[in-house]
Amino acid sequence: MLLETERLIITELTMDMAMDVHKNSLDEDTRRFVPDEVFETLDEAVETVRFLISQYGSVEGPLVYALITKEDNENIGYVQLVPIEDGKWEIGYHVAKPHTGKGYATEAVAAFLPVMAARVGASEVYGIRLQENTASGRELEKCGFVVLFEGEGAYHDGVYKISKSVWRNTDIRRMSPLTLRQRGYKGGMIKSKTGAM
Repeated sequence: MLLETERLIITELTMDMAMDVHKNSLDEDTRRFVPDEVFETLDEAVETVRFLISQYGSVEGPLVYALITKEDNENIGYVQLVPIEDGKWEIGYHVAKPHTGKGYATEAVAAFLPVMAARVGASEVYGIRLQENTASGRELEKCGFVVLFEGEGAYHDGVYKISKSVWRNTDIRRMSPLTLRQRGYKGGMIKSKTGAM
């Protein structure tokens, strides 16, 4: 899979990205908000990347894709669709700390979400975050997620104050060019390995 936005290439992970995955996972936000996605050693990252690569071609997931900047070809994070209970899916994303606050997460999620939701046949995708992660809440809102629940709930290894939002699939062919541009698309540039979408 390959998606292009104005500033990003969203592509499959490769083994030579393991060092970037390791380094990008070590920032304080990852440790605080998604500690199970911290890879303390390069070996942990290599093992994880190998597993994630094995998931491509299936619709079982997790489906994790690297975010590469067009300007300098730098791996700055990932965007993912992960299966949760009862055939439902959750969006996930991380942009390395030096690149936060620049709109990369919004650009990536807005481009990735409709394409991947269609691929796995999901009419809804959930965004689940710790309530204190207000930056993630803003990203979800910008990408069309609507809050369903706020309060105590299961999150990773325990019960925390969480926010659960939902995004409902809209047929991309019915979106106006302005809406598509606002979501990070440039005309005719959504690409996959099998051709334009």
